[in-house]
Amino acid sequence: MRKYLFAAAIGLSVSGLFIGCGALGLTPKESSEKYELLNLPKVNIKKYPKNADGAYIIFDGSSLDGWRGYGKEYVPNKWSIEDQSLKFTANPKGVDNPEGGDIIFASDLKNFELSFEWKVSHAGNSGVFYLAKEVKDQAIYVSSPEYQILDNDNHPDAKMGIDGNRKSASLYDMIPAKPQNGKPAGEWNSSKIVVNNGKVTHYQNGEAVVEYQFWTQEWTELLQVSKFSEEKWPLAFELLNNVGGKSKSGVIGIQDHGDDVWFRNITVKVL
Repeated sequence: MRKYLFAAAIGLSVSGLFIGCGALGLTPKESSEKYELLNLPKVNIKKYPKNADGAYIIFDGSSLDGWRGYGKEYVPNKWSIEDQSLKFTANPKGVDNPEGGDIIFASDLKNFELSFEWKVSHAGNSGVFYLAKEVKDQAIYVSSPEYQILDNDNHPDAKMGIDGNRKSASLYDMIPAKPQNGKPAGEWNSSKIVVNNGKVTHYQNGEAVVEYQFWTQEWTELLQVSKFSEEKWPLAFELLNNVGGKSKSGVIGIQDHGDDVWFRNITVKVL
């Protein structure tokens, strides 16, 4: 497991626009990207039941209460409940006007443990996002780190990136999950993401596989050598360099990458 540790950064909120000034001390002139945050309905996680470990059950296998499409007020119909699992179906049968897109659990979270199980279809690809903002006309990954969900044996992304940093449980395109203990397509994996005062740990099948810290010089440097660098993608760099914004919080999301994927037993323990 690789570790990346600690410092601080700032974000400013002005008239509904988030303007980032990150760990490198970007000035307003240098930090020129402006973007609008959507003001869509949110839910209070405290209304959900808790399990024996004190974690809120945000998907119990029977209801999508609290879930909706990213940037939408409803759940797109390619997402459904199947055998007590939350499923994305690439080509659903008997569905009029099939609609996909990423979905979120619409509650702002800051310090938490997100636990879930997942499996993918052959050559499947998906992802789990955290501390995401809903940014007008932008995809969720422009503001959110991604816990990669992947069929490591058959999806071409597994051989791309650097040192396996696009394989399952990796911080996508930034930090490889080590050891890489993802199970084959069609088998259930257990995962956990812990975010606590900016320190993030990814777990896969019972092992801590990624650890790093937001809002540090090291974090900025990681972004600069990724597809989210200031040169390659200025807006993503700005948002991710100040992940969570002024509140240092955001929503959880699940990716529609065009492949069948299943999730179950999704819980959040607030820290």
